[in-house]
Amino acid sequence: MKVWVDPERCQGHTLCAMIAPDSFQLSDIDGSSSAISEVVPADQQDQVRDAAHSCPEQAIHITDET
Repeated sequence: MKVWVDPERCQGHTLCAMIAPDSFQLSDIDGSSSAISEVVPADQQDQVRDAAHSCPEQAIHITDET
């Protein structure tokens, strides 16, 4: 599974980092999010899916590619 955050859509709500802190990091400048790693480890995939579903801006994109 791969994940990425669309910087045009992210508004810095921080929900993703609260739900999946090992997968998302927040910018010190504007609070926007980015994936720590594009490839999501198997043990973090459920949290990343939950974060994507919780994003109010639908800025988190997931693919099943590895």
